[in-house]
Amino acid sequence: MTEAKTDKLILRALRGEVLPVPPVWMMRQAGRYLPEYRATRAEAGDFLSLCYNPELAAEVTLQPIRRYGFDAAILFADILLICQALGADLWFETGEGPRLSTITTGAELAALKPASAIHDRLSPVYETVRRLSRDLPRETTLIGFAGAPWTVATYMIAGRGTRDQGPAHALKAADRATFQGLIDLITEATIDYLSEQVKAGAEVVKLFDSWAGSLKDDDFTDFAVKPAARIIAELKSRHPGLPIIAFPREAGEGYIGFARATGADCVALDNSVTPEWGAAHVQVDGCVQGNLAPGHMVTGGEALVRETRHVVEAFRNGPHIFNLGHGITPDADPENVRLMIDTIRGA
Repeated sequence: MTEAKTDKLILRALRGEVLPVPPVWMMRQAGRYLPEYRATRAEAGDFLSLCYNPELAAEVTLQPIRRYGFDAAILFADILLICQALGADLWFETGEGPRLSTITTGAELAALKPASAIHDRLSPVYETVRRLSRDLPRETTLIGFAGAPWTVATYMIAGRGTRDQGPAHALKAADRATFQGLIDLITEATIDYLSEQVKAGAEVVKLFDSWAGSLKDDDFTDFAVKPAARIIAELKSRHPGLPIIAFPREAGEGYIGFARATGADCVALDNSVTPEWGAAHVQVDGCVQGNLAPGHMVTGGEALVRETRHVVEAFRNGPHIFNLGHGITPDADPENVRLMIDTIRGA
């Protein structure tokens, strides 16, 4: 790895270095709270067209870097593109979110494409990564990502996002073979997808398990921990030294030991746990990322400054990447993002 890469702040934190000022980026930092994003999305025509247009997807990824100087850029894409690449129908309903054709039977599972067949559909994403690798500032780390198998499966089974992931839990109970087969297929596809992102120039990858919190006891081990461990082990075999961030959102006690169990270099924490708890129970195993409540990006003011300092102080004795506990929301004020960054960096 070149010196230009190894001195990037996020890569240093991911190697376990304790930095005087934590590096910072935000989940969904390229998003609807930014007027320049809204303009580019309008130019694209619709959300999926934006995801599959390398020029425009790279542009929206770069917008928050230009505006704020974040320490990392995360590829602009969507966790459900892999479903489409596997042969599911995918579309977005305005104001309602994603919709997919459902996978609830062995026959529907068998009709999907093999993991090896995803790359034609996803090639525009890899081109976006190549463009970003070329165009980002030298000091900015490029993060690739994918959804974790359980979270992606919940959408494929229900055909949409659900409050309690009930349809996926029901299939898991009623037809374990089909459910496990879907998890295995998504796992294999995710390995290949992330590997291609790394080949194209991603320096770090992140695994988003947004619905991990609804898995309990053995199910958490079987469907959050084990697939993540399999993905991480294979990626590290193919790409030695690749840093990997895992985000089992709302895992609660499941955060404890997650890095050891999966091989992740960093565990991202949501804001349902306190920074002090995260430092005591998760940071002991290495780098943590998080975990300011996203609502502060809406409300701002002294509470934002106070809580930003609180997060920095709580994690100051170990490796830490500052981030929100979940993605920034469309109603956030861009000026509050600036206030957060200035507070972190001591301006």
